[in-house]
Amino acid sequence: MIRKLTSFSTRHRWMTIVVWTILGAALSFVGNSMMYDVTDSQAGDFLPKKYDSAVALRIAEEEFGAKPDPNALTVLVARDDGGRLTVGDQRRIADTAADLGRERIIAAKPEPLMKDHSQTPRVSAGAVAPDKSFRLLTVSLDGNPSDPGLQDVYKEFRDTAKDEFADADMRVGFTGGIASTVDDTEAEEDTAKIVSSLTMGLIVLLNVLVFRSLAAAFVPLIAVALIGGVASGAVVGAAKLFDISLDASTPSLIGVVLLGIGIDYFLFLMFRFREQLRNHPEQNARTAAAETTGRVGSAITSAALTIVAAFATLGLASFGQFRVLGPAIAISVLVMLLASLTLMPALLAVLGRGMFWPARAWKKEHTGGFAARLGHAVSSRPLRYALGSLVLLGALGAGALGIKMSYDQQGRHETAAVRTAEQISRSLPAGVSDPHTVYVRSTNGEEIKQSSLTGMTRSLAKAEGVGEVGKPVLSKDRTAARVDLLLSVRSDSQKARDLVSGPVRETAARTAPEGTQAYVTGTAAIFADISTAVEKDLRLVFPVAALLIAVILFLLLRSLLAPVVLMLAVGLGFLATLGASTLLFQHGLDRPGVSFTLPLVLFLFVVALGTDYNILITDRIREEMEKPVPARHAVAEAVRHTAPAIATAGIVLAGSFASLAASPATQEIGFATGLGILLSSLVLSLVLVPALAAMLGRGLWWPRRSGRTPGHHRVPDGPHAPQQEYRPQPYGQPSPYQSYGQPSPYQQPSQHPEYQPYEADPARAQHRPTR
Repeated sequence: MIRKLTSFSTRHRWMTIVVWTILGAALSFVGNSMMYDVTDSQAGDFLPKKYDSAVALRIAEEEFGAKPDPNALTVLVARDDGGRLTVGDQRRIADTAADLGRERIIAAKPEPLMKDHSQTPRVSAGAVAPDKSFRLLTVSLDGNPSDPGLQDVYKEFRDTAKDEFADADMRVGFTGGIASTVDDTEAEEDTAKIVSSLTMGLIVLLNVLVFRSLAAAFVPLIAVALIGGVASGAVVGAAKLFDISLDASTPSLIGVVLLGIGIDYFLFLMFRFREQLRNHPEQNARTAAAETTGRVGSAITSAALTIVAAFATLGLASFGQFRVLGPAIAISVLVMLLASLTLMPALLAVLGRGMFWPARAWKKEHTGGFAARLGHAVSSRPLRYALGSLVLLGALGAGALGIKMSYDQQGRHETAAVRTAEQISRSLPAGVSDPHTVYVRSTNGEEIKQSSLTGMTRSLAKAEGVGEVGKPVLSKDRTAARVDLLLSVRSDSQKARDLVSGPVRETAARTAPEGTQAYVTGTAAIFADISTAVEKDLRLVFPVAALLIAVILFLLLRSLLAPVVLMLAVGLGFLATLGASTLLFQHGLDRPGVSFTLPLVLFLFVVALGTDYNILITDRIREEMEKPVPARHAVAEAVRHTAPAIATAGIVLAGSFASLAASPATQEIGFATGLGILLSSLVLSLVLVPALAAMLGRGLWWPRRSGRTPGHHRVPDGPHAPQQEYRPQPYGQPSPYQSYGQPSPYQQPSQHPEYQPYEADPARAQHRPTR
């Protein structure tokens, strides 16, 4: 199937390129235009309906017509001279607020398919500081706070409010909701541009250094950008079709994943394409591209399917952010896989040897170099290198002992919104800009009396962590009630979550009127429930994802032992990465813990993406072991051929993920995934797995029998083989068989061209010394 697909794409190479170009342009436009219509920044919307805060949100919407607004912002108004607000000042504040609430904001003309965000903001009066130093206003806008169109509307409102209050000798500050989102975006804008430029520069520089060619440096980037556009449109289309809301962080994660694995797959193909052209100079580019993709295609397909399978298991998660992230990335990776088997071979078939112009050295095979020395060292002393790798991974993994989960927002920028929030918290309860609510609903259909809520409100006011409790408000049919409360601590802190999930909920449940039930919602309540959901999801997703990856490895390698070896290796890599992240963030930077999403995201990215490199090296080891050579010689050859591709691809993918560390919100994920990819590529794939393969020999493929080919003797290997006779020698040195006066099995003629001895290749033969 893979060979038929690649053969078709290389025969019709220009048509393949044109079709992908058209799809890329069209779907990129659709994805960019409609992405914000299918994203949701409200974490509470992703909670299962059974959780306490989710029930409260439904009551709010059904009984009071209220829905949490991610764009609600708090405006602080104070005198320019810092004095106390007079009665006249407060009257002017109220009048100006009313004027702002009547003035429609006209947004810039939107692009086709994009939403027009023109609207009239809703402005209402809020609390006054006890010392009369400021007054608060609450403002709400409709739309997705991540949408640049709505952000422009907010900026227009912000500038207008500043000007109008300035005319009354007042100053204003904005915090919460879309104000914080915009400030964070502006604070990260320059950093994001620099990081993006550095990431692209890293990819170009590595490709230029490795291939000595500008085409090899820029063609993969252009192709991956085109494929990314197709994937973006496909994800948006699927979300629209199935009426699914994506988390606001999904588009950026998809972009990073596609950039990394797209460049990886292109590198795998280019290295093997270059080898194919070197070994078969008589072949034309189309034949070489088809043959290359036919050989590497199964490894790329298996690597991509491990990612798809791993992320598809997130569809089993109860927490909606995970449940929608998985299919979105799975769709994107499937698009990249299809492009890897069609568009990339077509580009290689068109460019041919021009892909590596103006370099010429690649036409001659070099048997020396770092990759060759590494392959010889690992295969000749596998126990030493295996133990060294295990000690390194074990030392890092020990850091995971005592790991704690944190739901705090770490490393926030010192923005105007943060400073405004701090000023408010010095005079009012810390939760004033982010109130929590207790919803009470009748369980027997009877009306709730206002007086029956008095006991509950008094008890809540005395509960630990509660700074202020509002008066109860009844619904129209009086079967539900709402009680607002302000926490005495920041709503986005672990302390707030502990208080809400403990004393506040216990007090509300215990003192609710007879025949009713109380539910608490708000930022702290929602994240307390999210923590419970995530813990359950981790226990479900981990084993299912591991099982699916193991099945795919079994189908690719057709062995029982090899998949076990690879799964144990990537498992150690995951623990080492998690331990290193814990050591840095929890212990080194003295944070409450690591981000609650880190273990799951890290498991999926490091295990699924890291398995790519293990698949590539293992597939090449199997290919080399099918030749009539000692197993350790096969391992050395596999490392020599694949080490440059794996090392380059690993650094590129790690650099792509490391770019996420530039943002405080994704700092931990960026560091951890970057480190995990480096460990997977440089330690697991190039040292540990080859060392284990050299130790196990052809027994690695048990119960499959390997090493027998027509016309050849079986080459002994494995732990019981006479190792002094088959120890790999440095390249260019005589074979150990010659030292014993024995003919080398891989010098005997073969009826199978693909099993021809290495000396049959003139490029290799010129390096062989004569006896």
